[in-house]
Amino acid sequence: MPSELSPVLPDEIFKIIFEKSPGSLLVKADAPHFTIMAANEAYLNITNATREIIIGKGFFQVFPDDDDDPSDESGARKTFTKVVQTGLKIDIPTYRYDTRDPETGDYKIRYWSCSNVPFNGPDGKVAYILNTIAEITGEVNAKEAAIESENRLRLAAEATGFATFDWDFKDEVRLCSPQLAELFGHPADSRLSSVDVFQKQVLPEDQQVIADAYQEAKKSGIYAYDVRVVWPDNSIHWLSIKGKLVIDERQKPIRMLGTVIDVTEIKRDEIRKNDFIAMASHELKTPLTSIKSYIQILSKKLASDNDAFINNVLSKANNQVNKMTDLIHGFLDLSKLESGKLQLKPELFDINKLIEDCISELLQSTYSHIVIFNNPGNLNVTGDREKLGQVIGNFLSNAVKYSAKETKIIVKCTINDGYVVVSVTDEGVGIKLKDQKKVFYRFYRVDNEKIKNVSGFGIGLYLSTEIIQCHKGKVWVESTEGVGSTFYFSIPA
Repeated sequence: MPSELSPVLPDEIFKIIFEKSPGSLLVKADAPHFTIMAANEAYLNITNATREIIIGKGFFQVFPDDDDDPSDESGARKTFTKVVQTGLKIDIPTYRYDTRDPETGDYKIRYWSCSNVPFNGPDGKVAYILNTIAEITGEVNAKEAAIESENRLRLAAEATGFATFDWDFKDEVRLCSPQLAELFGHPADSRLSSVDVFQKQVLPEDQQVIADAYQEAKKSGIYAYDVRVVWPDNSIHWLSIKGKLVIDERQKPIRMLGTVIDVTEIKRDEIRKNDFIAMASHELKTPLTSIKSYIQILSKKLASDNDAFINNVLSKANNQVNKMTDLIHGFLDLSKLESGKLQLKPELFDINKLIEDCISELLQSTYSHIVIFNNPGNLNVTGDREKLGQVIGNFLSNAVKYSAKETKIIVKCTINDGYVVVSVTDEGVGIKLKDQKKVFYRFYRVDNEKIKNVSGFGIGLYLSTEIIQCHKGKVWVESTEGVGSTFYFSIPA
């Protein structure tokens, strides 16, 4: 019901209505003039007006109303008229009304929110309208900037083939860009539930990948995985999902935001590359085996001659064949690893005995370094003996390659917090701090003048890392440039 208001306004009404409101104006319901009866200081300040100029004037004499648009219902004239006709309060959430700067004379774009409350006179008809306004220019500009930013982001995502999603767990609201449906093989305007795409289209053998990724995201906040999906035409496609899990103060997941992109061609290229590496490496093994056999036959035939030059050349040739064989085995393991075909053959064995065997094998091909290993005795672990031997051999060969002749290489094996820790320390060139994590990346080679002539493709430490991770362990390095390095790996005891 509209409030009652007498024609003569007591001081108390002014104090309550005007002095304590954000910006209020009292107009008389004498359409079409709507004479201004009173205005508080806040209203005068935000509209750059003075009381002397506006009191007693018609509202539209002071604030001209642009009422040319018939579809615009937010204009003051239409609003005031409706309040008088209906006797109901009318709110206008947002409208634009530019004001003139008294100093420069320029008009400034401004946005407002207003409330129009009717007050009845003694005859029961609307006598006055209380027009209360609040400036919301900042909020409107911020909203427009956010919309513009969102549109730019969406256009950029569309241009790069990304689909985006925003999943609110609390309200079960899922906002997805149209590209998401297309990445699952459906028209862009399709409405698909997460059950439709993630439970019905993801291959059964990849379902666990999603569950594992979510559990990992609850720990780290990063949501990332690759899965294969079946399109309606039965073709298989790879999708890469990356996102951010948002949690509240109680560590409860409340929201997930992220992107989805089709990486099918990238995966196919990787498969082709791995197949080529495996095929080429396999084909190279046969002639190398023959060459090694010929060298061994020559060594036996010419051993009785005691020709130092011939023996030295044959030994060096044999070493080069061994290096090539190791590289081929590395590439074969790399292709198996990246195609998911690298299989572990766990067994119970003495890891200290394995370390001794690896050192003996190293010393058969090089006598240039002093290798120190104090065997602490039998220490049984369960793992793939051959693969762990490959890791130890890689650590030892790197220590030889990257340190000067006659320097020490110290090997240790200890137990720490339920883990067996193996370390290999050299007195070599060392590794810069910025390179210490990168040395475990695939094909990464440290840029250092001192080792520019050292051979290798940068896959040994990468393979070692993957092998140890398959054993649920970890690999790391501690190094000081110019002093030396210590490479570690740990596996459960």
